[in-house]
Amino acid sequence: MNAHQASQGPYQCLRPFHREDRHRFFGRDEESRELRDLWQSQRLTVLYGSSGVGKTSLLQAGVIPMLGSHTADVLPLGRVSYGSAFPRAALPPHNPYVLALLMSWSPQTPPNRLAGMSIPAYLRARPAKRDAFGDRVPRLVAIDQAEELFTGDRQHRLYRDWFFGQLAEALRADDDLRLLLSIRVDRLMDLLPYEWELAAADRRSASDERDDEDIDAERFPLEALSFDGALEAVQKPLQGTGRVFAADTAEQVVRDLIKVRARTSSRKQAQEVEPVQLQVVCEALWRSLPPETTEITKAHVHDHVDTALSEHYDKEIREIASERFDGDERRLRTWLRLTFADRQPVRRSAIRTKGIGNTLVALLVKRHLLRADQRMGEGSYELAYDRLLQPAPLADRPTGHSSARRTPEDFLHEAENALREGDLLLAATLGEKALGRSQERDLSLRARIESLLGNVAHEGGDLDRAIEHYSSAAKGFETAGAAAAVGPLLTAIGRLRLAQGSPATAVRELYAAMVRVPADLTIQTELALALWHGGHPDAAIGVLNGVLDREGDNTDALLIRGQILAGMGKAEAALRDLDRAKPLRWPFAKVAHALALAQSDSVMQAQQEMVEALAETADNDPAVAHGPLLLYAARVEKLAGKTTSAADLARRAISAKAPALPGHLVNHARELAVSAG
Repeated sequence: MNAHQASQGPYQCLRPFHREDRHRFFGRDEESRELRDLWQSQRLTVLYGSSGVGKTSLLQAGVIPMLGSHTADVLPLGRVSYGSAFPRAALPPHNPYVLALLMSWSPQTPPNRLAGMSIPAYLRARPAKRDAFGDRVPRLVAIDQAEELFTGDRQHRLYRDWFFGQLAEALRADDDLRLLLSIRVDRLMDLLPYEWELAAADRRSASDERDDEDIDAERFPLEALSFDGALEAVQKPLQGTGRVFAADTAEQVVRDLIKVRARTSSRKQAQEVEPVQLQVVCEALWRSLPPETTEITKAHVHDHVDTALSEHYDKEIREIASERFDGDERRLRTWLRLTFADRQPVRRSAIRTKGIGNTLVALLVKRHLLRADQRMGEGSYELAYDRLLQPAPLADRPTGHSSARRTPEDFLHEAENALREGDLLLAATLGEKALGRSQERDLSLRARIESLLGNVAHEGGDLDRAIEHYSSAAKGFETAGAAAAVGPLLTAIGRLRLAQGSPATAVRELYAAMVRVPADLTIQTELALALWHGGHPDAAIGVLNGVLDREGDNTDALLIRGQILAGMGKAEAALRDLDRAKPLRWPFAKVAHALALAQSDSVMQAQQEMVEALAETADNDPAVAHGPLLLYAARVEKLAGKTTSAADLARRAISAKAPALPGHLVNHARELAVSAG
C-alpha cells in the first residue's frame, strides 16, 4: 500500500478529529451526549482530562456535530493562543488571549481589526440566532486548551485576569450565553479562582437571588477509553473499507493496549486505553497489511502493539532530538531515564530541566511522550510508554524519513503551532526548513514564511532581524501583486523603527503603508503615534481627527488622541476622549487620564489612578520601562506638590527604553528631574 493510500486510511493517528471526521469518531458516544447536555443547560462547564485523552476531538467530532443549528448558536471552537504569519509587530497594544479567541471566532477578519475589540463587544455585535418561534437560542462558546492561559510572566497574569474579567462581563450581559472551558487536569487548580469569578458573574446576572451554593456550573472529567469504547474505536472505522477483524482479534488489540497503559499509569485503573496509543497502533496496523488482505487475524496483530508503539516513540525521540539537540538522541533518553528511573509520577516542581531547556517538558507533553496529570493538588508527569527508558539502539537507523514527505506548507503550519506554544527555537527551526524547501517562484508562500520568521524574531526581541524578515516578506508580496498584505508588514516595520528610537524612519514606512492600504485606519493611528514621537503633536492630532471622522468609536484612535492631548495640557478634551474609550486597560492610558484629572484640579483622584497604574508596571529596569508613562506620572506628582517623587519619576522616564521618551519631551523631563532641588 503506497503512502497516499495509507494517508486515506480509516484511523486518525496523531491528528485531532475535526467536525468532518465525525463519521469515523467512535468510542465516545456517551461522553459526547453527556457533555452536550451539560453545555446546553449550564452557564459554565469545565471539561478536564489528562494530556492526549481526546478533549479536542470530543468537542470537534463528538459534541459539536450533535448540536443542531436551529437549537443553538455555536461559535467556532476557541483558542487563547495563535501562531499566524500575520506580522505581530503591526498590531496595536492588545490582550493576546482576547485577540487569539476573537481570531478563532472570526478567522477571515484581519487581526489588526480585532486587536482593540473586547469579548463582550464582539458578542454584542454578533446577530442573535432565533428558533422557528422567534425565541433566542442558547449561544454556546467553548474555549479549548485553556491551560495555555497559565504560563508566562507577571504581564501575562494581568492579561489573564483581564481575559477572565471579559468572560465574566459577557456572562453578566447575556443570559443565553453558555461557556465551556476545556483544560488539562494538571492545570485545573489554577483555574479554580477564575471558575468562581465566572460563577459569581452568573449569580449577579438575571438570577442573583440564588444561594452561593447554587452555582450554575459543572465539571466534566474525561478519562481514557473504556474497554468497550476502545473496541468500538478499533472495529468501527473499518466499516466500508472491505476489511474486517477476525473473531477476538480486535479484542486482543485492546487487551494489549490495556497492558501497555497498566505498565506506566499509577492510577491502577483496569480496562483503560490511551486514545493516542490506540490511533498510533491501528494506523500502523492498517499500513502494515498486504493490499490483498480482507480479514485481519491474530497473526497480523501478534506482538504488533509494542512493535508499533516502540517504532512510533523512537521516531518521536529522533525528531525531537533533531529539533532540539542537533540529533543527540542519547542526551534526551538519558534525561528521561534519570527523571523517571523508578517509573513513578514526578511532581512538576521536582522536574529538573538544566541542560535540556525549560520548554522541553511542554513539548514532550504535546507530543504525548509524557502524560500530565494531577497528584495531591500539584501537577505531575509520568511516562506514556515505559520502553522510552531503554537506551538508544546501537544499529544504524534512517533519519529524516518522516520529514521527507512534508511540504513547505507542512513545515510552515508546524512553525505556526510552535509559535503558538511559545517555543521560539522550534518555530525558527521549522520556519527555516519551510523556507529552504520552498521554490523561489512561490512568492506568496515564501513571503508568509518570512513574515512568520519575523514574528519569531519579534517575540525574541531581535528587532533588526524582525525588520529584515518583514522587509523580505513585503517585497515578496509586492512582487506577487498582493498589495493588501504589504500594508501590515510596512506597519510592523514602522512600529519597530519607532521602538528603535527612529521616529522619522517610522513615519516614512507608515506613510508608504498608508498609500498601499488607504482604508486601513490602524496604519493611520500608528502614523499619528510616530508623528507624536517625532515631535509633531499637532500633525498627529490632525491624522487622528481624520480617523475619528471616519470611525467615531475607534478605541485606539481615542486612546492615542487622549494621551497626546493630556500631554499638551488640554485636559478637558483629553478626558472626553479617554472617557469614551473606557474601560481603560492600558497603564499609559490610565496615567494620561490621571494627568488630565490633575490638570482639572482633581488631584487626589488623579494620584489614586496614577498609583494603581504604576503598580501594574512596577519595574525599575529601564529596558522595559515606559518613558511617556513615567513622565506623565511625574507631572501628576508635581501638580500634587510632591516634587521629590516627581523628580525620581522624571529621572526614570529619561532613562526608559520601552518606549523611550519622545525627543520633544526630554527637556520637560529634565526640568522635573531637578525640581527637588
